[in-house]
Amino acid sequence: MNVLRFSDLAAQGKASGQRVFIRADLNVPFDDAGHISEDTRIRASVPCIRMALDAGAAVMVTSHLGRPTEGVRRPEDSLAPVAARLSELLGRPVPLVADWVERGVQVQPGQIVLLENCRVNKGEKKNDPALAQKMAALCDIYVNDAFGTAHRAEGTTYGIARYAKVACAGPLLAAEIDAITKALRAPKRPLVAIVAGSKVSTKLTILKSLAEKVDELVVGGGIANTFMLAAGLPIGKSLAEPDLVAEARAVIDAMAARGAAVPIPVDVVTAKTFAADAPATTKAAADVAADDLILDIGPQTAALLASRLKAAGTIVWNGPVGVFEFEPFSHGTETIARAIAESPAFSIAGGGDTLAAIAKYGIGRDVGYISTGGGAFLEVLEGKTLPALEILEKRAAG
Repeated sequence: MNVLRFSDLAAQGKASGQRVFIRADLNVPFDDAGHISEDTRIRASVPCIRMALDAGAAVMVTSHLGRPTEGVRRPEDSLAPVAARLSELLGRPVPLVADWVERGVQVQPGQIVLLENCRVNKGEKKNDPALAQKMAALCDIYVNDAFGTAHRAEGTTYGIARYAKVACAGPLLAAEIDAITKALRAPKRPLVAIVAGSKVSTKLTILKSLAEKVDELVVGGGIANTFMLAAGLPIGKSLAEPDLVAEARAVIDAMAARGAAVPIPVDVVTAKTFAADAPATTKAAADVAADDLILDIGPQTAALLASRLKAAGTIVWNGPVGVFEFEPFSHGTETIARAIAESPAFSIAGGGDTLAAIAKYGIGRDVGYISTGGGAFLEVLEGKTLPALEILEKRAAG
């Protein structure tokens, strides 16, 4: 993917004295007391900001936070707590600027300001050209460093990139582009994808898209139950979508037609109730009883999958393969996670539950790339072109 990179501009001295507008993803969660409860996204934004400051730019940063109503300014939608945390991380004041579209922005080279919640601006969500042009006039260089919003064509993710003098990708976005390209566009084979979740319907387009690309498609969770039905296996009262069995069968057949495979579990871990303290029973996949709930893959299945992951060239991981939050039903996901960590393959992982599993098993340093974008990551797996990347490619092409 050919896009202009801010790191190159900074290294060439082209950011010095320039007004740099960075669209970051600072949409962090808060606890009941109104304090930031998890600041990964803020910390991930710091390298791009430091790069701009070190290059001698006058730096403006903005982000969305929550789902505010356009034109309505509420205290709970303010980026004030984010400004305070950024100030701590950068070791310098980070003033917060409100009404910045109409009033303009005063910032000097070597300084930084945080522009208030961009989704409060009227026209942001609908990518209003008039708003985009006003924002573009504020800067000399526009930097998109927010992969988590790259699937949205909004004012600060698409419109401003269209009209700014220069539009480029920040280091976080560039890293996502490189990882996605390596994993899906030029993968080392065999390419193994793990797609798990509660419903086939929510991941059907992803499954169909990957079925055309991967050498092995591992399914987990409720999705695996639907595929087990398609393979003629009993699933008891497990979560599944019987009306999508034909779709699952089509994915299996499409893979088989080109010599690829969808491994179906040979053993599973079951319970009679969905509870953390429910007694767990491991049994052959063919022996699932009518009142059983399948809550994890069995050890034999996990071992088979682990051996394939360790022999893979590239791994794409989206979703735990069982109810890993419940200890008796966490072993399948743990085995998969540790196999990915030990595999020499390049691995890319994304999705909230996947990140939670990575954190639980402490394998973050052993995953090739952990995607910061939930919805954006899924849309890439679906084979979609992300609007924010599309406009950067167009600008790079002139």
